[in-house]
Amino acid sequence: MNSLIMTSLEQGLIFSILAMGVFLTYKVLDIADLSVEGTFPFGAFIFAKFISMGVNPIISTLMAFCFGTLAGLLTSTLFIKLKIKPLLAGILTMTILYSVNLRTNGKANVPLFSYGSIFDLGSALVVLGVIVLLIKIILDQFLKTEAGYLLIATGDNESLVRSIGENSNKYKIIGLMLANGLVGLSGALMAQMQGFADITMGSSIIVVALASIIIGDTIKKDSNKFKNTTRAILGSIIYKLIGGIAIDLGLDPSDLKAISAIIVIAFISYNNFSIDLLGLKKEKRSEKHAKDNKPIKEF
Repeated sequence: MNSLIMTSLEQGLIFSILAMGVFLTYKVLDIADLSVEGTFPFGAFIFAKFISMGVNPIISTLMAFCFGTLAGLLTSTLFIKLKIKPLLAGILTMTILYSVNLRTNGKANVPLFSYGSIFDLGSALVVLGVIVLLIKIILDQFLKTEAGYLLIATGDNESLVRSIGENSNKYKIIGLMLANGLVGLSGALMAQMQGFADITMGSSIIVVALASIIIGDTIKKDSNKFKNTTRAILGSIIYKLIGGIAIDLGLDPSDLKAISAIIVIAFISYNNFSIDLLGLKKEKRSEKHAKDNKPIKEF
């Protein structure tokens, strides 16, 4: 297999964890959380800090998840306790994390080639596949629990959750913490894949996550065969493969951001037009049904 395509596939699996995290805030809670652009490199720098202290790569990776949840806690505190709008709360958290990331290791770029990584366990593709599968299964099972259902209900109808005596803010906090934990984990895996942690890793990472979710939404839209987590995973892989193929065909890597934007525009347009077309077809069917079942006038 072409090495560029293989790399795209591996990165697609890493970004699928990011996409599953953003799915929780964007699709489930209906919150625009921009803090992920700070949380992604935060996970990378936390991994770099612990691995440089001699901690096991697996533990260091898990610590990236744990510290990532703190970023979600900060966003939810600004959002819920201080009544700051979610979008602004995410931007403020991202800004704070920029300084925290620089402080964590004392520099903007931390080489990791001389340290161990989780990919020492075997093939990167296999290791990532196992990690993504485990996260998907755990997340799917969590969303089936009472807490998971209430998390979904909070995004759908917050008033309903409050009417049954539950604190909807609690589930917003859980959702934001879990989402940012997954984003931090994704950042740690990316740092291990590329061999360094860099302060610019989170730049436009929200576009990657949203693109993956949007692409995933186009897969079997009228079918319940695919869970939303599966759509996010497939969307991430397709997104990265499109970029990899574009470069393989001769496009300059510096054009990747433009390619990313074009991919997002294309799939959003497709989704919008398909929804409009579906609505038009349903309207025509309703009109035909009404005409065919028109009552006979009595004279």
